Amino acid sequence: MEAPRGDILAADGSPLVARRDAWLLFAEPPNLKEKSDKIAEKLAPILGKDPVEIYTLISKKGSVWVPIEHKISTEIKGNIEALGFTGLGFEKEEDRYYPEASTAAQLLGFVGKNEEGGNVGYFGLEGYYDLTLSGKKGYREGDKDAKGSPILLGNFKESSALKGVDLVTTINKTVQLTIEKRLKDGIEKYGAKGGSVVVMDPSTGKILGMASYPSFDPRKYNEYGDTFFRNPVISDTFEPGSIFKVLIMASALDAKAVKPDTVCDICSGPLKVDKYEIETWDRKYYPDSTMVEVIVHSDNVGMAFVGQKMGADTLYDYLDRFGIGKETGIDLQGEVALPLRKKGDWNIVDLATASFGQGVAVTSIEMIRAVAAVANDGMMPTPFVVSALKGEGWQEEIKSKTEKVISETAAEEMTAMMVNAAENGEAKWTSLRGFSVAGKTGTAQIPIAGHYDPKSTNASFIGFSPAESPKFIMLVTLNKPQSSQWASETAAPLWYSIAKDLFLYFGIQPED
Repeated sequence: MEAPRGDILAADGSPLVARRDAWLLFAEPPNLKEKSDKIAEKLAPILGKDPVEIYTLISKKGSVWVPIEHKISTEIKGNIEALGFTGLGFEKEEDRYYPEASTAAQLLGFVGKNEEGGNVGYFGLEGYYDLTLSGKKGYREGDKDAKGSPILLGNFKESSALKGVDLVTTINKTVQLTIEKRLKDGIEKYGAKGGSVVVMDPSTGKILGMASYPSFDPRKYNEYGDTFFRNPVISDTFEPGSIFKVLIMASALDAKAVKPDTVCDICSGPLKVDKYEIETWDRKYYPDSTMVEVIVHSDNVGMAFVGQKMGADTLYDYLDRFGIGKETGIDLQGEVALPLRKKGDWNIVDLATASFGQGVAVTSIEMIRAVAAVANDGMMPTPFVVSALKGEGWQEEIKSKTEKVISETAAEEMTAMMVNAAENGEAKWTSLRGFSVAGKTGTAQIPIAGHYDPKSTNASFIGFSPAESPKFIMLVTLNKPQSSQWASETAAPLWYSIAKDLFLYFGIQPED
């Protein structure tokens, strides 16, 4: 006897995924009194199936029991019963109900069948918490006679099924619905191949919203390919580009390799490293730039200077502290991570390119966790989606975890640089006047077949607000936007269009 599967609830207790009764429609061909073609003709429009398919099933010679359709609703069951056909029957099943349709599909996952025909959760929360949600099956056993009828005085045993545990998530429905809508609009506006948005509480690691596009409908998962089920936020890696400069500069500040007013003495032109030449993104150069100006101008040469000041081993140690190259441990099935090049194997080119976000690969969840340490006074949270497990008459809370990666002073200095970058950098035209935002754009080339694609980029913007005591941190990524290759013209305005809604929701007021 299948156990009822647990529900998945939003932070406010409303269902994101709930169980509901469903039915298996079957036929017993020897007991059918109407002609098979007539039965098929009447059932087809109700089930949305081809009448030939139904006819083939129920008219197969030698069959005594034939399943026609799984998980039909109680309403459809009633419509079929109203036809009055003898030889059709129903068995109770369980179905998953999605009140918000395909919202957060890749975060939630879906329930499918295993090789034995049992229900199994795949991807997202359904996959990660499958055993918790599944509950414990029950059984009923007893003696039957030769015809299959129960012997009332025979042996009989029964053990009730135990319902699965409910998951109470950190997902805020308002945030989730907002980012889903804005992301879809942004992808259409900027002609991107895809994209994702993740919003997190930087002090706790609670995921407030997570959306990716293209996505799928979990009610009809069998109509989609595996590529739609992967959650890009945790499963797709990319070279981060300039958003990575936040981590490099924060590390250098913490290591005291540089100060905010340290002057770059190699920023007057392109930098020759081995057989390569490093240039700025816009081929403009600013001699004697301070570290603040290096971040504001998103200066690759200036960041290579920072990398040189740190050295490869120190830079590696800090990236390792920030969790780069390692899974975050988020409670979703499907997380991946590409490890960093081994310590000691970094050459001068590796050091220079990593300093401005090339030659390393991260997932969005890695990136937002690491930058959250800057927003959270140097304390890096572990991201999580489930805040409590809920059963009959009990609830177990799940505590958040943080670890110190940089000093509070370094975090404050880096935050001030990000505020300056948001107000005066290349994306300053997108900022919302008066609101305190610490942010950074990232435009990264896409590696293909040993070189970089000259025409396509990944665009991103990461930021938190208010800059002091932030209520949220958000990362927006767009894959291959066509309207412009620059994040300042795609990912940044999309970030601010979402932030405008979040400011209203969280009650964040302009400072002047």
